[in-house]
Amino acid sequence: MRDSLRTGICFGLTSAVITTLGLMVGLHSGTHSRIVVLAGVLTIAIADAFSDALGIHISEESDKTRTAKQVWGATIATFLTKFLFALTFAVPVLLLPLSVAIIVSLLWGLSILTALSYIIARSQDKPAWKIVGEHLIIASLVLVITHWVGDLIGTLRV
Repeated sequence: MRDSLRTGICFGLTSAVITTLGLMVGLHSGTHSRIVVLAGVLTIAIADAFSDALGIHISEESDKTRTAKQVWGATIATFLTKFLFALTFAVPVLLLPLSVAIIVSLLWGLSILTALSYIIARSQDKPAWKIVGEHLIIASLVLVITHWVGDLIGTLRV
């Protein structure tokens, strides 16, 4: 059960950070609209949390060594982690000017990803800089691409 909870929490945290930040950055660069960014965050918190939880549920079910308790443990841990952490990104959007909220959200999300990556590296006796660096590079790539796509879409007249 412990492994299932760890799977759900690690997956949920990573997905909450990458998906929510990617969406926020893309929507901000494309619209510069607080309400659009907030709607995106709430959509991720609800729809994507359910989607990720179902994905983990099916993935865990496909592993014949998992018990029903382990499957549901990973499912619930994924949903709650994704849902709750994705919602934390709404706070700066509600309280701060949008451009500042995006920066605060980036710092918050990358801090979560750094801490999680560090914990994983330490638990596997691997150099933390390699694991943290790898994960931050991937996250940065997602953010650069979503920003670029948002800029591109923002120039379209539809």
